[in-house]
Amino acid sequence: MGKKRKKRCYCGIGGQAVLEGVMMKNQDSYAVAVRRPDGEIELKKEDYKGIWGDKKITKIPFLRGVFNFIDSLVLGMSTLTWSAQFFEEDEPEKNIADQKKKAKKPEQKETVSDAVTENVDGKADATDTKEKKSGAAESIAVGGTVALSILMAVAIFIVLPYFLSMLFSHYVLNESLLAIVEGVLRIVIFVAYIAGISAMKDIRRVYMYHGAEHKCINCIERGRELTVKNVRKSSRLHKRCGTSFLLFVMLVSIVLFLFIRVQNPLLRLGLRILLIPVIAGISYELIRLAGRSDNFLVRIISAPGMWLQRLTTKEPDDSMIEVAIASVEAVFDWKVYLKETFGYDVEDWEKQDAAAKAQEAEDAEAADGMEAGKAAAEESREQ
Repeated sequence: MGKKRKKRCYCGIGGQAVLEGVMMKNQDSYAVAVRRPDGEIELKKEDYKGIWGDKKITKIPFLRGVFNFIDSLVLGMSTLTWSAQFFEEDEPEKNIADQKKKAKKPEQKETVSDAVTENVDGKADATDTKEKKSGAAESIAVGGTVALSILMAVAIFIVLPYFLSMLFSHYVLNESLLAIVEGVLRIVIFVAYIAGISAMKDIRRVYMYHGAEHKCINCIERGRELTVKNVRKSSRLHKRCGTSFLLFVMLVSIVLFLFIRVQNPLLRLGLRILLIPVIAGISYELIRLAGRSDNFLVRIISAPGMWLQRLTTKEPDDSMIEVAIASVEAVFDWKVYLKETFGYDVEDWEKQDAAAKAQEAEDAEAADGMEAGKAAAEESREQ
């Protein structure tokens, strides 16, 4: 029995690929699912309201893009760090050491007097203090990494194209045309960077998980049940992708930098850097519009980003799709979404499918019984 289908409907969830896994975020909740080296799926679910929380300033159009961009970097780096811990080279040694410590504990309890129990609270307090210090250190490390990433991005995609474009200043006298040359160089560097890192084996697997993330969201937004089979046949390209956002940043920067009319080269560069929050704010509104609309104009402005996603996403295997589904289901009730948005109850369809399969099994069993009866009758005649 067929199910009715509608055009794509915005579901509100988004995410990113991590090392051997996928992070999905829905409102203030996020979940990270990682395929561990032993083949099991490790799942972590927490709340994240952002650095600035629910302050009104974070909801203002164009300003919200800046806050969302920073929050995405912080959360993305944190989840990436968490996923990496399962694949550290010294992890087996740590596990062996932990097992040895656990093996020694029962002997200590048998030989040590009741004074051990008096120190339990003190040890617990020490452990809590250690965990708090570890959490604070991790937050500082993530913050430092995010800051360093932003500085490197500015250096590679803002400063470098600017100075390279200055090499053409003796041949291109028109400032507007020179700004376009700078923008083209910026896009070329960006695409070359993406294409270059895609050759790395680990990055290629991340791109495959990136594809699994997109395919899950597309599956849901197209009104299909979230199964490995349905996800596999969904598109790995999505208009709300971070890749498209970064390309919007490149294109918007070309337009805005056309209006910078300053003779001093260093001041001109400084103004470019100062305009980064403005560029991010505009780009966020564009990507937000693209995710909520499917008209002809939106499809046109989204096309370059969708093309670029062919580099940053790869087709995942079924095990990767299973990880992505686990991440989605931890933060998003897709069955309720399909019922409210597309008007059918998945559980009803599952019951009908189960009943149909049971009936098919009974019919097959009855048919086999009839065949067996005929065979027995023919055998008796021959005797």
